[in-house]
Amino acid sequence: MRIAFLGLGHMGLPMARNLQAAGHDVIAFDVMDAARAAATTAGLSLAESGPDAATDADVVITMFPAGRHVIEAYESGLLAAARPGTLFIESSTIAVDEAQAAHALAIAAGHRNIDAPVSGGVVGAENATLAFMVGASDDDFAAALPLLEAMGKRIVHCGGPGLGQAAKVCNNMILAVSQIVVGEAFVLGERLGLSHDALYDVAANASGQCWALTTNCPVPGPVPTSPANRDYQPGFAGALMAKDLGLALQAIEQTSTDARMGRLAQEIYAAFAAGSGGGRDFSGIITDIRDGQV
Repeated sequence: MRIAFLGLGHMGLPMARNLQAAGHDVIAFDVMDAARAAATTAGLSLAESGPDAATDADVVITMFPAGRHVIEAYESGLLAAARPGTLFIESSTIAVDEAQAAHALAIAAGHRNIDAPVSGGVVGAENATLAFMVGASDDDFAAALPLLEAMGKRIVHCGGPGLGQAAKVCNNMILAVSQIVVGEAFVLGERLGLSHDALYDVAANASGQCWALTTNCPVPGPVPTSPANRDYQPGFAGALMAKDLGLALQAIEQTSTDARMGRLAQEIYAAFAAGSGGGRDFSGIITDIRDGQV
């Protein structure tokens, strides 16, 4: 297939490369000079603009920072430039209502659209082991599946338009709460005289086991590949977790859901991102816990 890939950041660039490695004809674009330079170095072909990339594409994949960027791109020429019936795959993490609005715009323009946000971070993008949470009709999901499988390892059809984003926002709320309490437990263990290795060995093989502990362990040592062993270089940055929890809070309020832990996690990560944690891995929240800033 000929694929237009728009948004070549830390996640988008390796995703586009994996599609090219799978044999697809990828033409890419990003508004940032540095991202375009990195794409050229990686061997991708570049278009002059997003609409230019979409003109002859069978599929258009967007990986943008926020929902407003998606809606703006759709309305400012991207949909108009594409051939009728083009499949638009929206892989940014955006609000559910924004995903549904993007879907409606694409349908009105004579195209197909699915929301397919991802989980797995930069490592998952590089290794083609991402998880995709997909909101789509059955037919559009089937059409997109081979492309998603070139970039990911687990692809889940969550329901109709917008429900991929719904799954993503719920998953990341769970992750944020888990990462905070794992950090709290290690700080508590330190103050009680418990070694990191001892606590890890117990919790990783008992009821405290979770991804935030066994993959993203917030202290150096027990999990050598965790960001804690490279001074909390992301990974998944604190600023992105704060953004995703903002989307969770929006959904909580729209649905009048009593989600006190989710609200508290949003407050904690908003403060972390506004301070030292915006560019650090979100597991670095343990440093704020140690310093009494949570």
